Amino acid sequence: MNNPLLADVTDAVAAALPVASLCGLNDENLLATTRGIEALGRYVDALRVTAAGEIASRSRTEDGPAGLAARKGCRSANELLQRLTQISSSTGAARLGLAALTRHGTALSGAPMPAKFDHVRAALEAGELGVDAAVALTKNLAPLQDRVHPDSLDAAEQELVAAATGTSPDSSVPASADEIRIQASVWRATLDPDGLEPDEAHAMTKRGFRLKPERNGLVPVSGGLLPEAAGRVKRLFDAYLTPTTAPAFLHEEELADKEAAQDPRTKDQQRHDILIGVLDAMARSGDTPTIGGAAPTVLVTVRAEDLETGGAGYADGVESPLSPTTVEQLVCTGGVQKVVIGRNGRIVKLGSAERCFTAPQRRAITARDGGCLIPGCSIPAGWCEVHHVIPAAAGGPTHPDNGVLLCWFHHRTIDTSGWAIRMRAGAPEVQAPPWLDHTRRWRPATKSRTAMTARVSAHHPRP
Repeated sequence: MNNPLLADVTDAVAAALPVASLCGLNDENLLATTRGIEALGRYVDALRVTAAGEIASRSRTEDGPAGLAARKGCRSANELLQRLTQISSSTGAARLGLAALTRHGTALSGAPMPAKFDHVRAALEAGELGVDAAVALTKNLAPLQDRVHPDSLDAAEQELVAAATGTSPDSSVPASADEIRIQASVWRATLDPDGLEPDEAHAMTKRGFRLKPERNGLVPVSGGLLPEAAGRVKRLFDAYLTPTTAPAFLHEEELADKEAAQDPRTKDQQRHDILIGVLDAMARSGDTPTIGGAAPTVLVTVRAEDLETGGAGYADGVESPLSPTTVEQLVCTGGVQKVVIGRNGRIVKLGSAERCFTAPQRRAITARDGGCLIPGCSIPAGWCEVHHVIPAAAGGPTHPDNGVLLCWFHHRTIDTSGWAIRMRAGAPEVQAPPWLDHTRRWRPATKSRTAMTARVSAHHPRP
């Protein structure tokens, strides 16, 4: 029997907010409406998970033909869900798995028992926590339930839920599901470091790289890499595909400004060609490009007075002039070297490089920051640039206490995006723009999992 109230609610939402109406909203209304839609969606997701759990409870294997799924001609609760809702098998499995961890249990006496993850359940039911973040949290902490003290597990769950819902003392900005996944993995490693060993031992037996028989002119490859091996391979690709040097990562407007052509290759094709090029280079000389040791060498010339007043610059091999914003970003990243040219065109003085972070300084900043400091940005440290928090032109020193990692995009837009960065006793803090956090609270910022581990250990030492 259909629920007429749900039908009325669906009709009311459709009437109040037609899909086509979103295109006519101004920027602020669009952001506010998107936030409201997501809040509604989180509550609907809570209903979805709860309904899936109830269907699973009534479709237990031990019930045999009397189970709900069996009576409806389905082999499992997941199949029944798929037929009812038109979702995929993987989506059904995710809902059922989360429901099993957040559903109230029942003791042998019939008394109700709290859910395995009761804080997650409460946040889900309140519409404060999304399914993606809940899955990321429980997937990392569930294996620890029989391995660590319940109080430690409860503390981890509470802090992760607070981070995901923006109710943490450290920040009122909710963390994304990807950030929660990383934070949860840090908690898992901190609470149960011994648990990593069996995983790695299993991975050692499964590692491999295979070339399959040729098919249609191509030789398929397959296999699996250990995490540290994958890190080396990704680092190598990063060296060639970093957004600073690869046109494929630039915005269309900048591609037009630089008269650069969009690379027609897919990322997989680029990686294939890079791998072959690296193998050839290694065979000849063993040379590989530098990515973390120094900024990419982009030669830009600009008159000293134009550099001070915000004039255009010119890049080697590029006909179009570079805007003052681009020049400032390149100066901030790569430094400057003064060259004095006489009236007859002769070089009469060559200065030393200035405002340029050294390789050891960059490594130290990378260890502290771990990646682009802007919350929610997933660009790794190897792709980032070092930004002077206090500009060098304003007297800011080229020192780790004044340098932070920002990806190319956030570095370019740091003065216009509303994000703010400051250093406090040598540690970076960020302030979200007012549309994201009306409190404008400063909070510590790092993507370094080592720093996260230290923070977790300081506040919650293992018993």
